[in-house]
Amino acid sequence: MDNKKVFLTIRETAKTGILSEHSLRLLQKQGRIPFIMVGTKCLVNYPLLLETLNKESEANGKLC
Repeated sequence: MDNKKVFLTIRETAKTGILSEHSLRLLQKQGRIPFIMVGTKCLVNYPLLLETLNKESEANGKLC
């Protein structure tokens, strides 16, 4: 069984270094990242977030 978390809080996601907490919150409010709300807590689907960011970066033709 894989012990990797699929859903992370915004703060946990920011600690991975992928994006800042502020950027994640802005994207969440815009509905541009995959997340679910559990009560008042936002949980980000981390593997799907990585896939979404990769697709968006390919569509823009930019590599960072």
